[in-house]
Amino acid sequence: MTTKVLVTGAGGFIGSHLASRLKRDGCWVRGADIKEPEFRPSDCDEFLRLDLRSWENCAAATRDIDEVYALAADMGGMGFISSHHSQILYNNAMINFQTMEAAHRNGVRRYLYSSSACVYPEYKQTETDIVPLKEEDAYPAQPQDAYGWEKLITERLCTHYREDYGIETRIVRFHNIFGPYGTWEGGREKAPAALCRKVARAKLIGNHEIEIWGDGEQTRSFCYIDDCLTGICKLMRSDYHEPLNLGQDRMVTINELSDIVADIAGIRISRKHVAGPQGVRGRNSDNTRLRKVLGWEPEISLEEGLARTYAWIEQQVREKVRHERVSSPA
Repeated sequence: MTTKVLVTGAGGFIGSHLASRLKRDGCWVRGADIKEPEFRPSDCDEFLRLDLRSWENCAAATRDIDEVYALAADMGGMGFISSHHSQILYNNAMINFQTMEAAHRNGVRRYLYSSSACVYPEYKQTETDIVPLKEEDAYPAQPQDAYGWEKLITERLCTHYREDYGIETRIVRFHNIFGPYGTWEGGREKAPAALCRKVARAKLIGNHEIEIWGDGEQTRSFCYIDDCLTGICKLMRSDYHEPLNLGQDRMVTINELSDIVADIAGIRISRKHVAGPQGVRGRNSDNTRLRKVLGWEPEISLEEGLARTYAWIEQQVREKVRHERVSSPA
């Protein structure tokens, strides 16, 4: 019997990729989101354009569904999540609480919730050379932003619904997922996409100076989308119901990340460091439990993932630069 799945947030970056993966794996896929995918058509069998802050819409989206992959969120890069706390907390709490209850009432068997490394306490991320974060480090709680607080409380919601109602919940904590077909401009893009855009534009217009927020020594680990999808699918099929990190455990500075992108583009860049939100000083994933639980860990290197991502973003920037030149008066 074909498994019928719902992907909330199927119009977004990870959600649209996941819908395609689940479709290839033989599932019947319903997508639900306030918007359709921006950069390519959806592969969903059915796509419901819905505002999931509404109870009625969540009830409709989860009806006759076996499994839910809950990825819908109002989110973006550090510039966005550091300046829209009330909007993020309200919207995401409404989406996730309504979807969880609707899934329960409609008899959904399995439910995967997409949490984030943003749940981890700010006091454990004050240095660049940070000790990798283990799942149990989330408590005592002190996320930096409203985005992280909402993720943490919804993790608790999933745990209680499993304990009280028997729904098989899975909780995955993403660590900086990146790849093609995601937001690359406009303020909601994340660091890899922003740097790919900046480097591509520098290459195309001939001015090789790019701006970096802060001193660029803040550290992160970055996981390519294909590895993220594999991890999601493995976790959903597992019997593990505690939160689990999903990310690479190779930490780089933002300056190093910009140099990798520049090497891929075939140019040398200079960096202009400017004021801007930087998030925590350092963050890295401890993958010990990931390896133990799934017998697997992300395999695609940062360089390979960035090469694939940069190639797509350069195409987008090239078209934008061409349009700017055509539109500009002589």
